[in-house]
Amino acid sequence: MGAPELRHVRYLLAVAEHGSFTRAAEELHISQPTLSQQVRQLERTVGAQLLDRTGRTVGLTDAGAVYADHARRALRDLAAAERAVHDVRDLSRGHLRLGVTPTFTAYLVGPLTAEAHTRHPGVSLAVTEAAQDRVEAALLADDLDLGIAFAGTHLPGITATALFTETLGLVAAAPRTPDASAPLPVHALDGRQLALLSGDFATRSHIDAYLTRHRAAPRITVEANSIQALTEIVRRTDLATVLPDAITHDHPHLAPVPLDPPLPTRTVTLLHREGGYRSAAAHAFTRLAQDLVRARGYAPPP
Repeated sequence: MGAPELRHVRYLLAVAEHGSFTRAAEELHISQPTLSQQVRQLERTVGAQLLDRTGRTVGLTDAGAVYADHARRALRDLAAAERAVHDVRDLSRGHLRLGVTPTFTAYLVGPLTAEAHTRHPGVSLAVTEAAQDRVEAALLADDLDLGIAFAGTHLPGITATALFTETLGLVAAAPRTPDASAPLPVHALDGRQLALLSGDFATRSHIDAYLTRHRAAPRITVEANSIQALTEIVRRTDLATVLPDAITHDHPHLAPVPLDPPLPTRTVTLLHREGGYRSAAAHAFTRLAQDLVRARGYAPPP
C-alpha cells in the first residue's frame, strides 16, 4: 500500500465536512467527477471504504471517522511544522494568533499590542475576542497560539500560567466621585441605579454572585453587551457600573470606588496548548505580557 497524497486527504475531509461531493467540489474548485475519483483512489490506497454514499448526504464510515480524526491531527501538526520552519528567532518577522475573553479588550489588549508593536514591529498580531471555552477549543485545534482568560477548570490539554490578579469594583464618572478612595459599604448599593454587563459575560455572573451573597439589591437600569458602551454610558450619566479597576487606568473620566467587602479577585492567566509548538513570537509575547502587567502595577498572581 502506497502513501496517500496530501491533497486526497484534504479532499476527503472537505466531503465529510460538507456532506456532499457537489459542495466540496465547489469549495475546492475542482469538478465533482474528479473529486469522486480522487477520494476513491484514497480509499484504494488505504484499503477501506471511508465514505458512505448511500444516504441523502455523504457521511464517514466507521473506518472513515477514525481515519479523518487522525488526518485532522496530522494536518494540524503539519501546519505547526510549517510555522516552525518559517519562525525567525530574531523576531524580524513572525505572526501571533491571540485569543482573549471580552473584558480584556477594554484595558489589556491595547497596551499589549502597542508594546508588542514597539518591541517587535515585524511580528503581525491577530486578536480574536471570544468566550473562554471557545478560546480554549481554538487553542486545542491549533487555531490560536495563546489565550488570555481566567484561572479555573480548563479543557484537557490546556496549560494555564498565572499572569496577574484582577480586582473589580464600582466604577463611576470621575467628577461625581470626590471621595472615590473611601470604600463604599455594599449595602449602599441598595436601590442605587447601575449599568451592568449583560448576562452573557462571565464577569456579570461574578457580580451577581457577589450581590446575592451580600443581599445587596441595586436597580439594574441598563444592561449592555459592550464594555465600550458601558463606559460611555457611565461617563455621561449618574449611573455607576461594576468593572475591573484597571479599566479606569486609561480613562481619566472614570474613577474606581472600592466596595466593602471587596468583590472576590480573579486570577488572569495565559493559556496555551500543552505540548504544542510555541513560536519565538509566542515566547516573546509571554515575556512582554509579564513585563507590562508589572510595569502597570497590576497585582501579582497568588
